[in-house]
Parts: sequence; C-alpha cells; structure tokens
Amino acid sequence: MPDLQKETDSSDLESLLKELSNLLIKKNLMLVTAESCTGGLIAATCTELPGSSQWFDRGFVTYTNEAKHDMLGVPVDLIEQHGAVSQQVVEAMAAGAVTKAGNKNRIAISVSGIAGPDGGTSDKPVGTVWVGYADDKGVESKLLQLDGSRADIRQETVEFSVGCALTHLVNY
Repeated sequence: MPDLQKETDSSDLESLLKELSNLLIKKNLMLVTAESCTGGLIAATCTELPGSSQWFDRGFVTYTNEAKHDMLGVPVDLIEQHGAVSQQVVEAMAAGAVTKAGNKNRIAISVSGIAGPDGGTSDKPVGTVWVGYADDKGVESKLLQLDGSRADIRQETVEFSVGCALTHLVNY
C-alpha cells in the first residue's frame, strides 16, 4: 500500500482519482466502497469526477456494527471478538462489499476507524484506522495511525484509500 504524503492537496487527490478511474475502465473493473469512519466520503469523492458511473458501482455506509452485519454480512461474533476497528472486520467489510455487489469485475475498499475527537482507548487511540482492499484475488488490509482533527483523519483516510486502490490496480 502506498505511503501518501500527510498533506495531499485537492489537485493531488484529483490526479490520483483520474489515474484510478482510467485504470478501472481499462481493466473493466468497478469500484465498491464500504465505509464506517469516513461516512461515505470516499464514495462522494469518487463521484465528484464526471463520468464516474463508468467505474464506480456503489458505496455502503456501515457506521454501526448492525449495519456492518446487515449490509455486508460481517459476522457479529467477529465484531464482538475483535471490535469494529480491526483488521478482521475491515477485511470482512471489503470481502462483503465485493460479494454484495455481485463479485464480477468488482474491487472494494473498506475503512473502519476512530476519527475522534473521543472514542479512542489505550489499545486503539483516536486516529487508528484500518483500510481494507478486496478483489477476486483476495483480501488484505493496512493499519494507519493518523494525527489531527476529525476532519483531518477522515480526509487522510480518503486519500490513502484512493491511493491504495490505485496501487493494487497497477499490479492487478
């Protein structure tokens, strides 16, 4: 997964999105998002680009544990055992998003984290974010430890997620 600069400006993000969209179209793939802490910001960012219906399929906003289970099929016991902000859950979210979108020609990005300003613990402080990725070749994830305000953490998560999808597609 890429190491994006902490302060990506909007033109850098737009450039990443254009590159992502071109690769998705070239590879005949559609992007699906499964978002918790970003509340749909990744999907909204993707659909800001004109023509995004050619490469963006759908977004799931699964803010609660119940939504993760109901919409994406994340097992309740997995959430109870590891917590919503965990590698296991974010990977299940990404895999569930691909499955719920019909599997064929779909890749998914998922995110679950603690954007703050409260809600953190000593084990999972504010700024803890898991980003998951799934395609027909498998599922993987990356742990981020971000600083800043709630808005900063959510924006950095969006930027990293777009970069993550792009990095995977280059190697797809």
